Amino acid sequence: MSGIVGTNAVVQIGFVVRDIYEAKKKWAQFLGMEEPPVGDSGEYAITRTQYQGKEVPEAKSLLAFFNFPGFQIELIQPNEAPSTWREFLDTHGEGIHHLAFNVGGMRMEQAIENCRDFGMTLEQKGEYSDGSGRYAYLSAEKELKTVIELLESGPKEA
Repeated sequence: MSGIVGTNAVVQIGFVVRDIYEAKKKWAQFLGMEEPPVGDSGEYAITRTQYQGKEVPEAKSLLAFFNFPGFQIELIQPNEAPSTWREFLDTHGEGIHHLAFNVGGMRMEQAIENCRDFGMTLEQKGEYSDGSGRYAYLSAEKELKTVIELLESGPKEA
């Protein structure tokens, strides 16, 4: 069985944090790994970030990734601008923000529609900072008690 987004394989767990440098240090110590570099979420001209259906060029975050075979831990430190990350931090504090899935056997828009049919609401979407793909965060707090992130690599469908 492949689930409503074409897969049932979790590829990432995302944590929202207040201090990414302290968080990555602690995670590296816990995991016995090197600290990953910190990057940013990219420029709006590429990312085209939308939150609650509105363009939010000021929504940015610092990011760090711990990579494992087939899985990733993402640390996210949001700026003060409205975003799913900022809303989570202000409402819940630091912690697990999302589980991510690569969409499988369908395009992103179909996966989003399937999630909406399931009862989820689209919170935020945009392009990867290097333009190589896109993401969408859907609130599934009522249904699944978390946020679901959908990931799609490759050129955007026209």
